[in-house]
Amino acid sequence: MRAGIFAKTFTGTAPDVVLAAARDAGYASVQYNFACSGLGALPEVIPDEAVAAIRDASVNTSVTIAAISATYNMIHPDVGIREAGRRSFAAIASVAHRAGSNLLTVCTGSRDAADQWRDHPDNQGAEAWQDMIAEFGHLLDIAERYDVFIGVEPELANVINSAVQARRLINTMASERIRIVLDPANLFEHEDADERGRIIDEAIDLLKDRIAIAHAKDRNADGSFATAGKGVIDYPRYVAALKRAGFDGDVITHGLSAAEAPGVAAFLAPLLAPEGRGA
Repeated sequence: MRAGIFAKTFTGTAPDVVLAAARDAGYASVQYNFACSGLGALPEVIPDEAVAAIRDASVNTSVTIAAISATYNMIHPDVGIREAGRRSFAAIASVAHRAGSNLLTVCTGSRDAADQWRDHPDNQGAEAWQDMIAEFGHLLDIAERYDVFIGVEPELANVINSAVQARRLINTMASERIRIVLDPANLFEHEDADERGRIIDEAIDLLKDRIAIAHAKDRNADGSFATAGKGVIDYPRYVAALKRAGFDGDVITHGLSAAEAPGVAAFLAPLLAPEGRGA
């Protein structure tokens, strides 16, 4: 496994600067965001020189582009906003291979019009599910056209709010293009240690054939998010479960400051090593 980090953890609008900062902090890969190219997170037009700059920065720093964010609210109440997000997804998909990745990460969405990461009582209704399925139909057409994969992350505040719902999506769409971004901190809020471990273990077991990347953040005892290794998640158990499932990809940390990044890299390194404590 390799330790990676959200590229936007580091300030800068030039990929060589951002990827060098990731490398210097101890990371071998990034989940890239076009904001790090000065284009905003969801550009509809991506100049060729911007794509070349990402590829060159990756080669020059030896930092791999594990995934690229194409995250928009797939069930936003305003259909026009969904369509704009879809156009950006297509633009990013069209350059993904040249930028160095074949995985685009998405947000399955919330009916909350102001915040796609905030829960809404309509998120688990039949209409929200059908809107999401319809949106995935569009994205899968784009993914086929550009030979990319779609990384779906179960999030408590989104339509896909659990491993079970993620499996339902996979079965419904019946496409190999759908992959999973697994973040243990997004699978629970307030649970005791035994229940936390059970939820994470069962999620990995249920989704192990589709996990493309794993995330590394944490939860505090009060339910708020924390930096990986600083909260209540049993990271040796989490990594051990990933290894048992045959996962050997990128473990991407986020939700931390640039100043915290070297410490998290040092925390993850022995766990992710083949002989590490997570083995």
